[in-house]
This record gives sequence, structure tokens and C-alpha cells, in this order.
Amino acid sequence: MALWLVRAGKYGEYESCFLDKNVICLTWEGMEDVDLGSMKGPAEIKEAVQTAYPNATPGRLSNWSGQIRAFVLGMQPGDWIVLPRKTQASIAVGEITGPYEYDSKAEPMERHFRKVTWINREVPRPSFKQDILYSFGAFLTICKISRNDAEARVRAMAKAGWKEPRIVAATVSGSPDGDGEEDGGLVDLAQVARDQISKMITRLYSGHGMARLVAAILTSQGYTTRISPPGPDKGVDILAAPDPLGFGTPRICIQVKSGDTPVDRPTLDQLIGVMQNVGAEQGLLVSWGGFRSSVEKEASNQFFRVRLWDADVLIENLLTQYDRLPAEIRAELPLKRIWTVAGQDEDE
Repeated sequence: MALWLVRAGKYGEYESCFLDKNVICLTWEGMEDVDLGSMKGPAEIKEAVQTAYPNATPGRLSNWSGQIRAFVLGMQPGDWIVLPRKTQASIAVGEITGPYEYDSKAEPMERHFRKVTWINREVPRPSFKQDILYSFGAFLTICKISRNDAEARVRAMAKAGWKEPRIVAATVSGSPDGDGEEDGGLVDLAQVARDQISKMITRLYSGHGMARLVAAILTSQGYTTRISPPGPDKGVDILAAPDPLGFGTPRICIQVKSGDTPVDRPTLDQLIGVMQNVGAEQGLLVSWGGFRSSVEKEASNQFFRVRLWDADVLIENLLTQYDRLPAEIRAELPLKRIWTVAGQDEDE
């Protein structure tokens, strides 16, 4: 058995398709009309890719054909997959249950597919050790994750309630041939850094501490804030408004959830109700564990009243405002900027 990394588009645009239809798909534009099921080996697949992309460089041709070959020939029923989600700070884990299939009548990016049973669609990223997250940050759409006994560890996590039962020292190794069938050598260093920041925030600001961090970010953005004391908050963690005295508009009611479980619709409904009680025009729902689809759908209907911050959005605001944060927050959460060469295209 093996563990595979699969991505649902550069921006997660096919994520809902994968999760709702219980499939994983090849999302290479230009390969939609090619049935790969009859191809018996790597040479035939590489020839098909070369025909579809006649102007591709040799490196890109080798890379793409390796990843496509892994999807068509390498994956097997019983293998597990990890899908890093773009719409929330979590990773979906599933088991491949069927062979490669092709449906010429399906939507273009859904024609090449394998059936999947999702074991857990929302494993929080901080649940994984950093070395595993490092592998999950490979700049590839499809690759096998094998370093540091990754497959056995992820399966053990599933049995242990998604907590890793043992610690393994981190090592880094690249693919010997760069063909997409083993851990990719190129890694998304920005995502690795964010994972490290995420783990530090989880450790330092659990519970009521998360509200203190959110209030510090809002203060740095020019709001005057009031944090509810620890204990029952009746749906109000923070009140915020512009102006030195907080008499400006918009008046915002903020609810903060620091747990690693995505929040559901009742939490959003509670916030909307509390907004009316405290005279707030807008609401901000912060959930470190992300949001279930029911919340995201209703938030679209409440666009002019409510905003959602998951872990990624919170960290983005933190980094943007870092130099303006109170000294005590910067002392608790010491960060520094680094310059590095921009990452290559994930399909290179």
C-alpha cells in the first residue's frame, strides 16, 4: 500500500467536486479528450502527453507524464491519499477504492477519475508533525509520499483519533528521478513557514488567548476593541469599532473559536442574532478549525454583514500587521522576514 498527495487545482477550484462526488481527478487542461485506460506503459503515456503539449520543454514533459502515469498506473485500490485543502486549514484523507476510469461525457476536468472513500475530510493541519507537513508541501499535483514512514504514521493517526502516537525525527529527501511518483524535491516554503506559525499560535493562544490575538490584530488595523472576560461570553468575544473611543462605524461583533473542529451553521446564526442585540452592523466569525460548507454558503448570503476568518486568513492578517502589533504580542510570537527565490510552477 502507498500514500499519495493529490491536489484539487492550484486554487482548490476542484475541491468541492472531489469531496462531494467521492473522486479524485486528473486536472490537466489539454488531456480531457484522451482516454488513458488503454495505455499499457510509461512510454505510451509520455507520447500522449507530448502529443497534447507539443511545445512543452523536456523537463515539463517528463514531470507531467510522471504525475499522470502515477495516477493511471501507480495508484492502486487500498492506497491512501491526502488532499491539502485550500478552502480551510485542513487536510482530507481518503482511500482509493477503484481503478482509473474515463468518462468522455463528464465535465472536462472530471473525465479522468478514481473513486475514493473519504476517511476524514477535515484533519487540522497542526495534527500532523512538521516533517509530514513538509512532504505535503511538495510542488507537485500528484506524488507518492514515502519519506519518514509517512503512510504508516498517517494510518496510525487515523486509529488514534488523528493524533500522532509517536514522534519521528524530520528528514528531507527528494525524488531521485523527478518523475512525480515519489516525494517531490521542490517544497512550498511559504506553506512550511505558515505551518510552523500555525503550530506556535495553537500552542500560545488556545482558548481565550485566541481572542486576545484577534483583538491585537484589529487594534493594529485602527479599531478600538473590547474583549469579553474569560468564561461564558453569550456569543460575544470582542466588540470593535473605529475611532479612539470606539464610537465610529462600522461597529463589529466578533466571535472567536480556537478549537480545531470546523464550526457549523448554528454558530453563525448565533453571531447574527447577537449582532442585533449589541447594535453591531457587521460581524466577524473567527474559527481556527475552519468552517463547514453550510457556514460558507450562508456567509455568501450575508456578504454585506458577516466575514469569516479561518486559520489562513487570520495568519495573513497577522503577517500584514505584524510590525504594528503590540510589543508583547511580537515578543510572544517572534517572527522575521526572509527573502527567497519565488517557487516554481507546481507543474514544472
